[in-house]
Amino acid sequence: MRFLVDAQLPRRLASFLQQAGHEAIHTLDLPEGNRTPDEEIEATSREQHAVLVTKDRGFIHHLALGTGAYKLLLISTRNISNDELLSLFVGHLADVEMALQGHAFVELTRERLIVHW
Repeated sequence: MRFLVDAQLPRRLASFLQQAGHEAIHTLDLPEGNRTPDEEIEATSREQHAVLVTKDRGFIHHLALGTGAYKLLLISTRNISNDELLSLFVGHLADVEMALQGHAFVELTRERLIVHW
């Protein structure tokens, strides 16, 4: 599975996903880095068939219209330390992978994984 990790999330998350056997890049790896416009991030996600991992709820609207990212993993944890975030992924990665195989919009909170559609 391919992932594109958005700017509000740590680069360590992309590294974790790579170590778990996935292809993953961070927006810092794009030519414009964290200044990459949202439209370009969405286009990169579609072109590479990469799940966009973000905290930005603004991406939901475009996804619903069919003009957004390939797939979306929304992180809804409010403020969380990088270590806590990585621990959350360690505990839920298998469920995230399974949910994203058949769905386009999945949300990860501190308490659970929510499959939207």
